[in-house]
Formats: sequence, structure tokens, C-alpha cells
Amino acid sequence: MKKILVLGAGLSTPTLISYLLKNSDVNGWQVTVGDISKEIAEQRINGHTNGKAIQFDVNDEEQRNSEIGHADIVISMLPARMHYLVAGTCLKFKKNMVTASYVSKEIKKLDTEARELGVLFLNEVGLDPGIDHMSAMQIIDSIKAEGGELVSFKSSTGGLVAPKFDNNPWNYKFTWNPRNVVLAGQGGAQLIKRGMYKYIPYHKLFTRLLTIDIDGYGEFEVYPNRDSLSYRTAYGIDNIPSMFRGTIRRPGFSKTWNTLVQLGVTDDSFVIENSENLTYREFTNSFLRYDKVRTVEDKFAEYVGIDSDSFSMYKIRWLGLFSNEKIGLKKATPAQILQKKLEEKWALEPEDKDMIVMQHGFEYKLNDKYYQITSSMVVEGKDNTDTAMAITVGLPVAIGCKLILEGKITGTGIKIPTSEDIYKPILEELANYKIVFKEEKKEIDEPNGK
Repeated sequence: MKKILVLGAGLSTPTLISYLLKNSDVNGWQVTVGDISKEIAEQRINGHTNGKAIQFDVNDEEQRNSEIGHADIVISMLPARMHYLVAGTCLKFKKNMVTASYVSKEIKKLDTEARELGVLFLNEVGLDPGIDHMSAMQIIDSIKAEGGELVSFKSSTGGLVAPKFDNNPWNYKFTWNPRNVVLAGQGGAQLIKRGMYKYIPYHKLFTRLLTIDIDGYGEFEVYPNRDSLSYRTAYGIDNIPSMFRGTIRRPGFSKTWNTLVQLGVTDDSFVIENSENLTYREFTNSFLRYDKVRTVEDKFAEYVGIDSDSFSMYKIRWLGLFSNEKIGLKKATPAQILQKKLEEKWALEPEDKDMIVMQHGFEYKLNDKYYQITSSMVVEGKDNTDTAMAITVGLPVAIGCKLILEGKITGTGIKIPTSEDIYKPILEELANYKIVFKEEKKEIDEPNGK
């Protein structure tokens, strides 16, 4: 019986673990789920005869050695910073590992050793990164096979609330780690446009927007996301003139979020004095000029450059940042204080469903003509457990694990799913779960690269 060890039982794992258990009888799998909370691990196993729940502490070297040493393959769904500990133990016992996370510098350094030991670490095989790589590479490879020359590539993803449950003025609810949302973009963004490198600092990030349309779901806005340049080599498009990666939100989100950036309340680098006794109104006012006559609202609107009667101002008031409610967090950073309020206002209700939207845009030259392909995917969650996020992150990880155990994905070292032998079978199986892309192709006069 093959033993699969899943480390981490957080919000992204229900569909992953369910897939492994549902397929465990026919494939002869024993699935052990380890989490710092054994109770959560037990919830994921849900009494399945081929499942086992354990309390797992990744910092316990003896336990790491024992559990990983007895496994046939390891799936790490722990926070990204913990993968290195798991990976080191996997190398020690020559065990393959699958993760949904970006390849860190620490993991990348293990490539040579992993190759020498015949170990495969398959990373970035969740949603974004993951499905974005696979679906993009499928089209990029088809363009190349046809003899085309890619001149522009755009890729954007967003985790949102499904339209039926979109009932707040921000058109947004937390479907992923709230802290990551609050701190998003603080490293700025890099991209290339018509052969020119562009660098967007954090304080301007949410003003540099694109607009996209997805059939049946309407218009969305996209703000630049991280480093758009790093995947040129991985995608085999080193010389592409235009490349952009972005994050999708509903129109108007970025304009209002930018007011919070400009105010300074997304800063996580210092602690607010006496934060537990401040009200949100006092907290907001602490970033503004002293004025014994003007209201906090008027000072805020002037400081961030919006009209006091604007819809953006309404959204800030709706959040409660001008309220007299006490914060109640000790030694908190501005970002932590903001996150606390957002978690109250942007929470998914028990009956809510989330939604993942992804869109790629390709422009290429073939036989002296230019063509454009737009490829879009929308996945709505089933419920508050099998969310769209859990489905799209967990399923490709589970399928990748299965294919490695079956010997259908081979190779050694540090891999991401950009080669056909990896992306093709995973995408084919994802289609069985209605995770598919709708493609539109048309001839264009010239590439715009935007």
C-alpha cells in the first residue's frame, strides 16, 4: 500500500484530501494528514478507513524523520517558509515532494542534490502558481508548434466572491489568507512593454490598471502582480517584447484600496502605541494632520485626494474606519489593525460561495499576420469547504501526486509544471471537474502589447 503524507490541513486542502481518499481504494493508498491541530486533520479525514490524522509539528525533527521516512510521497501544504524543512528531510530519505507554493531561493538550491539522489520536487502546481503555468504553456507550445512568434503575453488571476453572493460595496470578500491580501504588492511590480522594462513602486501599483472582460461575468480590473519577468525563461519566451502578470478585482476596488495605501494603514513595519485602547477613528486620525476644527472624514478625503461624497469614501465609512469602536489589539501594526476590521467586514458567510477567475492574453505573429488568443477560466465554489480556491489549488496538487506515484510524471530535481509531460495529463483530468478554459482567437492588425 502506497503511503501519502499530507502536511498541513488548512483552507486549501479539503478538495485535495477528499480526492486522495476517494481514489485510495482503487489505487491502494494510505493517506496520513498531519497538522498542528489534530482536530482539523481529523475533520479533513472525516472517518475514512484509508485516512489517518496526526498532530504534526514541522519543527520537531524526530517527528519529521519518522513520518517522512515512512511515507512514499509527501505533499506539503504548510506555509511556504516551512517547505525547506520538509524538503531537507525528504532528501534525507529520498522521498518525492509536491507543493503548491512558489519555488523559494532555498528550495532552488536543492536542485543539484535532488537530481543526484533521484528525487523529484514538483512545485507551483496549485492555482496561481500552477494552473496558470499549465494552461499558458499549453497555448504557448501550440503557437510555437504552428511556427508562430509570441510578441505579447498577459496572465491574471483573482479570488473573488461569486456574483450571487457579491453583496458589499467593495465587491470583495476574503477567499484566501487575509494577511496576504492586506500586504499584497508591497514589493512593487516589474514587467516589460514593447521591449522596455517597467518598474512600478508600491505607492503607484493600484493606479496602473488594465481592464478585462470575461464572458458571462462582465468587466474586471487588473493591477500588476510581483515580477512578471521571472517566468520568461521557464516559459521559453526569453525574448518576448511584452509580458504582464496581474491580480483581478472588480472595478473600483483598486481606487479605494489605494486610499488606504496612501494613508499608510497597510504598513506592517511598526507598532501603533496603545493600539488596544484606540478606537478605529483615533487610529485613522493618527495618520492625518492635526486640526481641531475639521472632521476626520474631511481630513482623510483631502489627504488621499478623493471627494468626501464619493463612492470610495462611502466604502471607507462602510468598513468602519471612522467608528468609535475600540480596536482591542495589543502592540499591533497598522496592517494588523486594518486586517482585523477587514476580517469582520469581508468575511464569507456560511452560505456564500467564492469564485476564481483567470485570463491569459496572447498575441503572436504567423506568416506575416498577427493573431490574438484570449483564454478565460471561471470556477465557482461548491460551498464554504469545497471553495473554488480549495478546488483549484487542491485538485492539481492531488493529480500531480497520483501521476508521480503511477510513474507517469518522472524526472528529478526542482520542477514546475511547464513541460508537456506534466501539464497535459493534469489539465486533461482537471477538465473532468469542469476546470476548463474558453478560448477566443481572432486576427488583429498589429499587436498592442498592453
